[in-house]
Amino acid sequence: MSCIVKFFVAPDDTSASLAFRTGPGRAFESLSFGNFDLEEAVVEWECLLVGGSFGDLVDAGEPHIIAGQDNDGCVVFAISPRLSAALADAGHARLRDVAASWTRQRAEDGEVIDAEIVGLAALVSSARRQNQGVYCWVA
Repeated sequence: MSCIVKFFVAPDDTSASLAFRTGPGRAFESLSFGNFDLEEAVVEWECLLVGGSFGDLVDAGEPHIIAGQDNDGCVVFAISPRLSAALADAGHARLRDVAASWTRQRAEDGEVIDAEIVGLAALVSSARRQNQGVYCWVA
């Protein structure tokens, strides 16, 4: 489980990878989240918003790691284009429903989480207006 989670906007993978050691800082528009396994969460969010199976998305390489390794250290990964589009296109009611469904799923596993997916959708929309991508830094 991660300790620090920040979604951020960057023009490309190379620029996003610069956040690897210290996080996105002030150089990138960002949004902080609480303490949960975000790599797993973004795959679950994509399943809830767009469909598909968790296993199929993981087998397809989601989330796409930009810098670091998936070994409980710092990592930067990209939000999939499919999830980005779904977040940007979903209305507030749909986002609230998905957040509630996901929170219930996590509660079944003993986790208490309050995910602000609506805030992430706003960040994704901002990135799309700037023709940039959304990435996540986890430490």
